[in-house]
Amino acid sequence: MARYVDGFVIPIQKKKVKDYLRMAKMGAAMWKEHGALAYAECVAEDLAVPWGMGFKKMAKLKPGETVVFSWIVYKSRAHRDKVNAAVMKDPRMNDPAMTKKKMPFDLKRFATGGFEVLVEW
Repeated sequence: MARYVDGFVIPIQKKKVKDYLRMAKMGAAMWKEHGALAYAECVAEDLAVPWGMGFKKMAKLKPGETVVFSWIVYKSRAHRDKVNAAVMKDPRMNDPAMTKKKMPFDLKRFATGGFEVLVEW
């Protein structure tokens, strides 16, 4: 079953995670209503990894920061493009929690990308 995933890594101040949660819940509702198959927002709980770079180093976390790792699942890239176009037209995107001026994280450090699924179980 071919699927497509948008993935996100978001460095955020720990004190702003609750603010982010409001935005994440609104985002989850919109993406699911417009056809996304799955939507997940995860906040780091264990960043002390025994091997590899780890999210802490990759995201260049500063003192008092953590990372949010999230993804949205679609049927295909074309489906992703259709769902995202509908979300961007949704009036809820104008809510202060969703505007660039009110983001609880630094958009310059936000990382995202679209991914073809290689393995799914």
